[in-house]
Amino acid sequence: MDAVAPRLPNTLLRPRDAATLIVLDTSQKQPRMLMGKRNIKLAFMPGKYVFPGGRVDAADRTMVAMGALAPRTEARLQLAAPKLSPQGCRALAMAAIRETFEETGLLIGTSEYGAPASAPAGSWSRFAAIGLHPTPDALMFLARAITPPGRPRRFDTRFFIAPRQSVGAEVPADIGPDSELTELCWVTLAEAGSLDLPMITQVIVRELGDRLAIGLERDTPIPFYRERNKVFRRETV
Repeated sequence: MDAVAPRLPNTLLRPRDAATLIVLDTSQKQPRMLMGKRNIKLAFMPGKYVFPGGRVDAADRTMVAMGALAPRTEARLQLAAPKLSPQGCRALAMAAIRETFEETGLLIGTSEYGAPASAPAGSWSRFAAIGLHPTPDALMFLARAITPPGRPRRFDTRFFIAPRQSVGAEVPADIGPDSELTELCWVTLAEAGSLDLPMITQVIVRELGDRLAIGLERDTPIPFYRERNKVFRRETV
């Protein structure tokens, strides 16, 4: 990860806020995580196995939810991000939940309080129709990574973990030869090592393994991958 990445000339894109969610199933001896294979026809990371995720949408800031991010999680998100407001932290968690639903059909949420009275059009309206409030308090912050300068797409991505038990409902996912993802699979950490993963996903899988080894509830520093002095490095916040 310390190698200097090749860059495109005259490309200085500002990274977009994005969020990724690792849905983790610990019901068996070896924890398993949900991954999807990107369509080989896509221009960006074709054929790679990834966690569900994407950039923050405006509706992620307005959708009603039950539960709030833990104060410790919010504080970690704001470290090294002084302009990120509490509302921005919440939007990141909500984006992770929405993208996971759109790509896998899993809805992180609760029906305990009935259906939301209103919801923005699009994916969030499906939560309301099913009778679920999203639950950002189910998410745990794992890592952050910013795409180095000079790439055709740049994201400031926060990686979250959510337990499989936080899934309140499941609908058939849009998976197939004409979709963004052509396959979904639950894999162990060891099995993920045999998949075709992007470099940053390989790194995040290792970070997850390290976090699992010490216990997910421990207040440990968060790894932060970004370029400093033209070298992509790992820092902690």
